Amino acid sequence: MVAEVREARVDFLTIQGLLIPKTQEDYLKLVRLCYRFREAVNVSMRLQLEGMNKSTGVKELRKILNNWWYADSTWNYAKMLVEGCNDSNPKHLHVKSKFLISYAKSNERGNRNIRVDDYEVRIRDPFSREWLKFRHDFGDRFIKADKYTAKVVFRNGKIYLHLSLPFELFKYGVTCGKLIASFDLNSDRINMIIVDWNGKIREVRVKHFPEVISHGFPKNKAKDVRLKALAELLDYAYYHNVGIVLFEDLDKIKKRRFTKNRKANRKISKFAKRELLHYGVSMALKRGFKVYFVNPANTSKVAKRIYRTLGLDVHSTSAYVLAQKFTNFYEFLSTS
Repeated sequence: MVAEVREARVDFLTIQGLLIPKTQEDYLKLVRLCYRFREAVNVSMRLQLEGMNKSTGVKELRKILNNWWYADSTWNYAKMLVEGCNDSNPKHLHVKSKFLISYAKSNERGNRNIRVDDYEVRIRDPFSREWLKFRHDFGDRFIKADKYTAKVVFRNGKIYLHLSLPFELFKYGVTCGKLIASFDLNSDRINMIIVDWNGKIREVRVKHFPEVISHGFPKNKAKDVRLKALAELLDYAYYHNVGIVLFEDLDKIKKRRFTKNRKANRKISKFAKRELLHYGVSMALKRGFKVYFVNPANTSKVAKRIYRTLGLDVHSTSAYVLAQKFTNFYEFLSTS
């Protein structure tokens, strides 16, 4: 059976910065606006479930927010929530946290209601008809863009601004490599195997970090260790003639499988694999690789049968099996 393969694409990338109010009055007005926005999102979901069309719905939401552009953003966000319910009942959806979103619009100098420049963020308050002013701190991650979506969230007593920017602004590498690098991501190691289109193994690289799954190890520090290891492997691939990067398609895995082994279960529970994969795809695309997801069905079972024959560990063999599925897929396409 030929494996399912799909290309990974990223159109936008989000950066996060801290918002610092210039006055207490601006802070309180922003809090009120975010509460009203949350209310409008919940109303918007109810209107959509009742079958109301967007034009009529936005007019109703404008009565809550006193601003067409904010009302339009609530409708779009609510639609995303309703459509993302999958098998669950969307009637049970209810947003509890206060927040604010302003989606990017064409020819609006970046964003209609939330304006960001090098030193300041201005947020339009539809009730006082004033611009609320804040300082921002993105560290060294701030990038100016002509068009962006902005989201304000409150977390742990602080205000954060998330900016979704076109991915092209973040790309810094181009590769014309001919080889394929396949990855197996695990809680305490990352395995990378480099093969050619004939399936011949060219390189095997492994990054071990067993300390991150120990009791008491900080979660954020563990994340940094894993990301650093993944970045180093991608850099190695970039300078060793790799043009294609492969990851497991986690959408084909319905849920985590826990075992009877308590240590293994602790590893699973401490490991945000989807988050690491998300960063891995972004990092690979930034470097100019073509990135593909491969259906991982039965990959581990096959790896356990053949790893001794290859002289590799099970995890590196899993990455090899994933690469074999990918090359077989394209061989099938070329002969069909």
